[in-house]
Amino acid sequence: MAASTYFLLVAFLALVTSQSIASDPSPLQDFCVADKYSPVKVNGFVCKDPMAVNADDFFKAAKLDQPRDTKNKVGSNVTLINVMQLPGLNTLGISLARIDYAPLGQNPPHTHPRATEILTVLEGKLYVGFVTSNQANSNNKLFTKVLNKGDVFVFPQGLIHFQFNPVHDKPAVAIAALSSQNPGVITIANAVFGSKPPISDDVLAKAFQVQKGTIDWLQAQFWENNHY
Repeated sequence: MAASTYFLLVAFLALVTSQSIASDPSPLQDFCVADKYSPVKVNGFVCKDPMAVNADDFFKAAKLDQPRDTKNKVGSNVTLINVMQLPGLNTLGISLARIDYAPLGQNPPHTHPRATEILTVLEGKLYVGFVTSNQANSNNKLFTKVLNKGDVFVFPQGLIHFQFNPVHDKPAVAIAALSSQNPGVITIANAVFGSKPPISDDVLAKAFQVQKGTIDWLQAQFWENNHY
């Protein structure tokens, strides 16, 4: 009896651990093309009938070789290819994005709640970094690096990170791979100061230790969404 109990305990712990470290559910078949029109709601998407699947379910003419428009307040454009654009990604735990940066443009501080990101610079130069979660010593450590063409950098899942083009006269381009079919994004300034309805200015003034008038001014701004 004791041996059986021990075995069940180990099996339970292994199951819990595997679920806690997994970002997306692992596939149980060759593929599970998303049926975005199914009325059934699950974590992800219901599988399309395999007999109705064709090559186009795994293909998108995304034109990722073409520059994007970066004429916005932050000077960047993120073109994300996730399961919403490519149904064949369903259950495969991966997506990607092309990111264009205007001179002195940035992809502002943000997080991906469901994915680690690995970034490769295709053109130009980028100053990148991420900040750790709250530590026991009350510090949030910043890790930064200047990347050149061909360099690679990893942003751990869920941590606040950013990219900035420090060059005043040349654009930059990067490709990012993400470990989720739907990584999600939370742009920090947009979420804190641009939420609908707004967070109480009493709450934010206390949190940021500034006057309420400063918070009111920030909340009155238009917060640019650079994801397209």
